Amino acid sequence: MLSDAANFQLHTHLSTLAGIHKIYHTLHRLPAAPEPCLLGKRGNPLLEMTCQLRRVARTVFLENMRHHKSERRRPSPVKDVWSGSTNTQVVMLVLAWKLDAQSMGYFTLQEWLNGMGSLQCDSTERLRNSLDYLRSVLNNTTNFKLIYRYAFDFAREKDQRSLDLNTAKCMLGLLLGKTWSLFPVFNQFLEQSKYKVINKDQWCNVLEFSRTINLDLSNYDEDGAWPVLLDEFVEWYKEKEML
Repeated sequence: MLSDAANFQLHTHLSTLAGIHKIYHTLHRLPAAPEPCLLGKRGNPLLEMTCQLRRVARTVFLENMRHHKSERRRPSPVKDVWSGSTNTQVVMLVLAWKLDAQSMGYFTLQEWLNGMGSLQCDSTERLRNSLDYLRSVLNNTTNFKLIYRYAFDFAREKDQRSLDLNTAKCMLGLLLGKTWSLFPVFNQFLEQSKYKVINKDQWCNVLEFSRTINLDLSNYDEDGAWPVLLDEFVEWYKEKEML
């Protein structure tokens, strides 16, 4: 069971993910009617996008304020953040990758503008229309690997070299939960293990393991260059199957 300090850290860290999650829903709530700040300024894509960005930022800020005011009810942090569909969360991760966002939970204005330029989105409507494209980016094996590697640095605390275990489990579930049949078992292994953090080498090898090792682990080479974490998982899983 997590300590109060660990629970607080997890809640704080995952709450930043909620900020990104809310941007998706905010975009779909934006009305088609012009913003007051756009009156008389149509035809200037930069001004239009800036005004829409301000609306998104204002709405997310107000929603976060309401969230913190209800903190005394102590809702489940994991349930709060991950209550939306996995597809929504994946799209927002891909968007963050496209923006080359450096910190989880918010986009800087420069990241936003650069990213919208690369996506050729000069309006909220075009960004809405690009969501299916962003989702499809993961279908490319090379892109998926790049996004998977990006997710590690994106989600970790910037003063830490490793990813705390709770955040790692959430991100692994997001990226591999629907495609790797052994993920539920691997997640169970992590929960009962001695590990408190996942380093980048372990993180990258989990993806390679999920892509190359058979579901019955029959082609796993214990003398291979796998990290100890995966050696221990294979040993734990085989013992579990023998019970």
